[in-house]
Amino acid sequence: METRSAKRKKYWSEGENGIDRISDLPDVVLHQILFHLPIKSIAQTSVLSKRWRSLWSSFPDLDFTSINPIGVASTNAPNTKSSIKNKRLLLCPHSFSVKRLDFISQVLAFRDKQSDLRILRFRAPLSFSRLNGLIRLAVRQNVQELDVEVATDDYFNFPRSVLTSESLRVFKLRSRYPGFRLLPPSVMKGGFQSLHTLSLSLVILYDQPTLSDLFTDSSFPRLKKLNLDACFGLKQLKVSCLALEEFTLENCFQLHGLDVSGAKLKTLQVASCFDAYCDKSWVKINAPSLRVMVWEYNAITENSSLENLVSAHEASIGFFVLNEDFSVTKLRSVSNLLSALSRLHTLTLEGQCVEQVLSSRNYIANLMHPFDQLKSLELQTGFNKHNLPGLAYLFKCSPALHTLILKILNDYKIEQRKWNKDLWDMPSSEEQFWESQSQALKPLLNNLSVVKIHGFLECENEVSLAKFLLKHGKALQEITLFSGHCNYRDYLRRQKIRSQLMGFSRASSNAKIEFL
Repeated sequence: METRSAKRKKYWSEGENGIDRISDLPDVVLHQILFHLPIKSIAQTSVLSKRWRSLWSSFPDLDFTSINPIGVASTNAPNTKSSIKNKRLLLCPHSFSVKRLDFISQVLAFRDKQSDLRILRFRAPLSFSRLNGLIRLAVRQNVQELDVEVATDDYFNFPRSVLTSESLRVFKLRSRYPGFRLLPPSVMKGGFQSLHTLSLSLVILYDQPTLSDLFTDSSFPRLKKLNLDACFGLKQLKVSCLALEEFTLENCFQLHGLDVSGAKLKTLQVASCFDAYCDKSWVKINAPSLRVMVWEYNAITENSSLENLVSAHEASIGFFVLNEDFSVTKLRSVSNLLSALSRLHTLTLEGQCVEQVLSSRNYIANLMHPFDQLKSLELQTGFNKHNLPGLAYLFKCSPALHTLILKILNDYKIEQRKWNKDLWDMPSSEEQFWESQSQALKPLLNNLSVVKIHGFLECENEVSLAKFLLKHGKALQEITLFSGHCNYRDYLRRQKIRSQLMGFSRASSNAKIEFL
């Protein structure tokens, strides 16, 4: 009697009409189909026939990340014998890790030696010797993309076998804990001639805090994408690869100096970097092809020199400020950074730092170049009266603005601001301030078409700006007000203010006003 297992094998190989149509497909097509299956399911197809065993042994894309990644355990499995066994393995991570690594090693050893390995991905807690062994096996099989995430008992060194690989195009190495060390500069600079993507995370650099001659064109002649994350001990970094198009630097809190240059660099992202206590920090960027720049949660450097950003189109800017200490030097540094981006079409300002800087008493007036080509501005703001001069200055520097998006940071204290009972009968100080800016902001008011205010609580500052824009916005077509949290006791007053604001809109502007 034919078993169910035999029937399944027969159906896979012969189909309903007894004709094996799937197996006749070219290897490249079947490999592409198998690519969408978990690695264990792909391995199980090898029992169907010699044809499928050959496909498995030559399969070029090995992704083992579906086999319980680091720290992930399945909790929804039924209490079968196999699941109970798996739970026991999870209670003993070392045992589970060994079995997983044995499976990876066996697959690599089983592969057809004539078939090159295109992709190898795995996540596992393992020793440095096991890691080196797996990487050497992959390099011998001409691996093109190597994506590794590991957790080790101790620091380990950068795998030396990667340096001399002529086939490797993509290398990603992420350490969970405790991190890895780079090899001596004289050794590191001798490889990577074919690499076009490099991503390193949790690098220990206390012994070599300056990387000024590693990421050069001679060491990485084909590098297009570079991602460095959590480089502990790194104080100075220079990147000057001529082929580089994308560069990301994150979580380098001890950084003092950064020098980035590249004729083909199009995307630059720097986040959570620089030592806030360093009084000699600096940044230098020279990228004539740069299109997108993300500069978020970085400490303000003492000196900023950004040159040739003639192609910059979109940017997101934000700073981490320590005790709101705005020295004249740091204010000039922020101004230099923003002025270098004056050709932007889209700008996002994260946090309240920029408006605080522009409102600072130490700020040197007219130091920042206007954003003459800016079409869209998104701004996170605390919207308090102390920062209104900074907002007005920013609006003044954006004469061609089409879309303005304000995201009001409504924390608990801001939500407790008093309502102005005489808001409509007597102009508030905020409303008087905005009216005093009407002539200076005339170019903006003649172009601004769309306004969106998130976290709108109908408080004095917010209503005053909305009234000002409705009254003077010659090109204003729509204004959308997204309400934030509101206590029930304020509901009736809020509805009254909304009704009055709608009436004011009909009386002074043709703009469509919507509350969401």
